[in-house]
Amino acid sequence: MQPLLTQACRDTFYMVGWSALVAVAGGLPLGILLVLTDRGGLLSNTVANKVVGQLVNVARSMPFIILMIALMGFTRWITGTTIGRDAAIVPLAIGAIPFFARLVETAVREVDGGLVEAVQAMGGNTWTVVRKVLVPESLPSLVSSTTTTIVALIGYSAMAGTVGAGGLGDIAIRYGYQRFETQLMWITVAILAVVISLIQFAGDCTARALYRRGGRSSPAPALRFLKAATAGSRTA
Repeated sequence: MQPLLTQACRDTFYMVGWSALVAVAGGLPLGILLVLTDRGGLLSNTVANKVVGQLVNVARSMPFIILMIALMGFTRWITGTTIGRDAAIVPLAIGAIPFFARLVETAVREVDGGLVEAVQAMGGNTWTVVRKVLVPESLPSLVSSTTTTIVALIGYSAMAGTVGAGGLGDIAIRYGYQRFETQLMWITVAILAVVISLIQFAGDCTARALYRRGGRSSPAPALRFLKAATAGSRTA
């Protein structure tokens, strides 16, 4: 039992880790783009916003088990197979990107618009606003969003075990359900519950630490940019 559970944990961490990295890398710019192209945004474009938003909504509305089946051809083209932990990363990442993008959009919209206007008034372009205001000011919320996405990916990875992806879900199905080893199935459930609790705790602590550091210990990045710009203008 122990070797099976050890390998299953490794497979689950492998799938979730890589798919989370891809989801953050793809969902972060996508979520920011949704904010920038919205009405009144820095890159206001109603058509682009509606198209991107609709694609995100369609991808989010698709059940994960159906998404895995629909992407089998694409998964085989990317990884050369449709089973195993490497193959599972493809639908996991694609399913998580729109999910994380919506969370990013919500987090970025909470940033004070006055800071954006102030940076623009000091000559900051769109990239400067994104780099100095939107991302740093929403960082605690982005950490919480990343934590939520990782927790969701753990659930998706367990579901991927039903089609031979490996991991704890595969152990629970093959041994716990099909071979009637109920004890093993409940052990996998307990492991998943502990892992999710630890990840949620770590994410919450990190978000609170970032919030306290940004609010009390040091000026916000946007304010530092404004001070530097003001000092430069005075010197000139």
